[in-house]
Amino acid sequence: MTEENNASPSAESKGKKKKSNKFRRRRICFVLLMIVFVWWFNNYTLKVTRVTIHSDKIRSSVRIAVISDLHATHHGISNRRIEKKIRKADPDMVMVLGDMYTSESPWDRKQIAVDLVNDMVEKGYPVYFVSGEHDHDEDYIDAIAKTGAHVMNYEHEVTEINGNKIQIMGIDNVYYSETFDLRNEFSLKPDCFNILLAHIPNYDKFADFGADLTLCADTHGGMMQLPFDKGPVYSSDYGWFPQFTMEGETVYDKGLFGYDGGNMFITSGTGDSPAPVRFNNRPEIAVIDIEP
Repeated sequence: MTEENNASPSAESKGKKKKSNKFRRRRICFVLLMIVFVWWFNNYTLKVTRVTIHSDKIRSSVRIAVISDLHATHHGISNRRIEKKIRKADPDMVMVLGDMYTSESPWDRKQIAVDLVNDMVEKGYPVYFVSGEHDHDEDYIDAIAKTGAHVMNYEHEVTEINGNKIQIMGIDNVYYSETFDLRNEFSLKPDCFNILLAHIPNYDKFADFGADLTLCADTHGGMMQLPFDKGPVYSSDYGWFPQFTMEGETVYDKGLFGYDGGNMFITSGTGDSPAPVRFNNRPEIAVIDIEP
C-alpha cells in the first residue's frame, strides 16, 4: 500500500511536468510565429500613402503616383503587386525616383525595374524617371528610355494634364556641393505648376529653388520608425534617435515638408536595402493629389 501511494504522486507530477513543457513549447512557437509575421508584414506587404496638396496654379485635380528604391530582388515586392496598386490609384502620371536596383546587380535584376517601367508605359501612364546613386548604368538608362519613359536626368519639359500646364524637371545629381544651385540648370515657369524630381533630398537647396512640388526618395524612411510618430531609430544623415537628439531641428526622413512657395515630399520607397529590417515603415507607393 505504501509503495503504491508513493508511486502515484510521482506519476501525477510527471504528467503535470509534461503538460507544462508542452504548453511552454506552444507559447514559444506562438511568439516566434508572431515575430516572423510582424517581420514579414513590415517588409513584404505594400501600402499606399496618400497625400493632398493645394495650389492656385491648378484648375482641376492632378494625381501623381511615386515609386522609388525598389532595389529589385527576386523575392521582394513584385512588379505585379506594384502595378495592381498603381491601376487602382489610377494616376495621371507616374514618377520613378531611382535606386530601382542595387549597385553591381546582374542584368536580370535590372531587367525587373525595366519591365516595371515598361508595363506602366504600355498601360498608358506617362512615366517620368530619374536615377539614383545605385541605378546609373548607362545600358540600363538606355533601356528605360526605350520603354517610352521620360528620362529626366538634368532635363525638363512642359506637359498638359487635365487642362493644367505642368513643368517637370529632374536631376540625377546624388552628391551636392556647397555651390550647388538649381537656378543654374532650370527656370521656374510662373504659368506652370513646377515639379522637381530628385533622388536624394536636399531641403535647403530645394527650398531656395522653390519648385511648387519637389519629389524625393533615398532615405527608405530610416527603415525602422519608432511608434507614435517619433521618427526613425537611425538615420545615416542624423544618427541614432534623431528626433530626440536634434533638439527641435527637422528630421527629413519621410513625408511632406513645406517651404515658402511649395512642398518637398520624401517617399520611403518600396524595397529593402541593405537588408529587410523595416519596422513601422512598410514599403509604399505614394499617391499625391494636387487640388485647386
